[in-house]
Amino acid sequence: MTQLLYQTNSYLKSFEARVIHVDSEKRAVYFDQTAFYPGGGGQPNDEGVITGEDHTWQVIRVEKGNAHILGGDSLPSVGDMVRGEVNWERRYKLMRTHTAMHILCGVVWRDYGAKVTGGNMEPLEGRMDFEFERLQKELVGEIEAKINAEVEAAHDVVVRILPREEAFQIPDLIRTKINLLPEEITEVRTVELVGLDLQADGGTHVANTREVGRIRIADYKSKGGINKRIYVALEGS
Repeated sequence: MTQLLYQTNSYLKSFEARVIHVDSEKRAVYFDQTAFYPGGGGQPNDEGVITGEDHTWQVIRVEKGNAHILGGDSLPSVGDMVRGEVNWERRYKLMRTHTAMHILCGVVWRDYGAKVTGGNMEPLEGRMDFEFERLQKELVGEIEAKINAEVEAAHDVVVRILPREEAFQIPDLIRTKINLLPEEITEVRTVELVGLDLQADGGTHVANTREVGRIRIADYKSKGGINKRIYVALEGS
């Protein structure tokens, strides 16, 4: 089992770890603990470097199961102690973006009752799909004003890991049209924007909505039927 450091501390930029398994064919290395997020929920995986006693490897990607795919022509060995360094500039942009998506989702659910049908993000930009009958320019402007008011409201962001049964006592915990949590998951990680939004979520987030910065709705379009897509972009670097 790998201890997932990012689940409880999104601000952890580096960590020490021991190699517990190596898959030479995939160039995948597994550690006893990691701060690298493997991607999911629309958030891309982290990037960065792994440094051993006399070698540094680029982390090309991180896959489900916490397989760290490394570049180069060698690999560390089982039992080696290494240091991981997350590409912090990219990670922090993704943290801001992911929290921005929760602000958008929280406002749309609270004020319009629309469920999420999909979403994706890159550093400082993302898109989210909702079940809206109609989405017009005036409504989009209204939503943009509301989400930026919630940024300025400085909601604390609180992460908890709960037993599945306890988590599913929370009303509207799953905002997606389909429950994506497999039955075998016994613990559920929740992310709460205090006073605005509470969802099951596995990604990394900032500690307070004010860190997100101003959110601009860059575009919107219909994807057919009642499926409407909203594109957001964050201001500032």
